[in-house]
Amino acid sequence: MRGRDTLAEVVGSMTFTEGFYFIVTGCQPTPAQARVLDAALLILMDHGLTPSALVARLVADSNPEDIQIPLAAGALMVGNKFAGTMVGAGRILSEGMEFKGDKKAWAVNVVRQYRESGRRIPGFGHPYYQSVDPRAERLFSVARDVGVKGTYIDLLNTLHEAVNASAKRTITLNVTGALGAVLHEIGFPVGAMRAVAVVGRCAGLVAHVEEERKSPISPDIYTFSEFIEYDE
Repeated sequence: MRGRDTLAEVVGSMTFTEGFYFIVTGCQPTPAQARVLDAALLILMDHGLTPSALVARLVADSNPEDIQIPLAAGALMVGNKFAGTMVGAGRILSEGMEFKGDKKAWAVNVVRQYRESGRRIPGFGHPYYQSVDPRAERLFSVARDVGVKGTYIDLLNTLHEAVNASAKRTITLNVTGALGAVLHEIGFPVGAMRAVAVVGRCAGLVAHVEEERKSPISPDIYTFSEFIEYDE
């Protein structure tokens, strides 16, 4: 694995989180990097009956003996709308860090470009959390506790200020925006950031599939669907 003896130098020597960071980046993580990545893997592991959990449960009902099938189906739901927007946030922050001028001016320009194109800025807004997403705050707290530099977190906060100023109200900085920043802080590649959500969420989906086997909700969903009224 990355030039190391898997059995002698990896298995029994690294945690799963350390091994994940190592195999993706090729670098042995510091304790701080491992702790931040561990928090990132846990933060999206489960959020109740999310779209990915519902899909996994329904597929598990159809394929009760093949757990990889509902896990794969649920993982496909981690995309540009649900749980996967840390990649978009990470790319914006990469561009912002490369910008040589005033970061506040850069942030205002980013907000203007997204507003004019009618697109939503990845990492901002949430249907349930208003003003503050506690998951984002917890990730920032973990990152600060282990002593990350904080340059990407600061840049994200600068962008957040510009978003709020444009909207003339507080727009929630959500957990995927926070993930884009803290994963940058530990040197995790932008292109692989969404995989953190996928790996973490798959662990949670295992629990949903097991629960569906023991206490299924699929029959109730099928029954409910019979009473939905559709417009002609």
